[in-house]
Amino acid sequence: MRKKLRVKVVDGVTVGMDLPVSPCIKICELDPATRVCRGCRRTLDEIARWGIMGAEERTRVMAELPGREAPR
Repeated sequence: MRKKLRVKVVDGVTVGMDLPVSPCIKICELDPATRVCRGCRRTLDEIARWGIMGAEERTRVMAELPGREAPR
């Protein structure tokens, strides 16, 4: 049985347990020019490193996402 993840929004950032949850919205398509995901707007490096990022770094990335221009 899967454990249900509890989440809350703190200063506009969704937080699950002690770490912000992934911003992935299941639209995974990288822009070849910018290497930024068209769905979540994370860079390829941020996507790859998400699993090892600490809470502070994840929170920083999440805070930056709304200001990033969506790739075309």
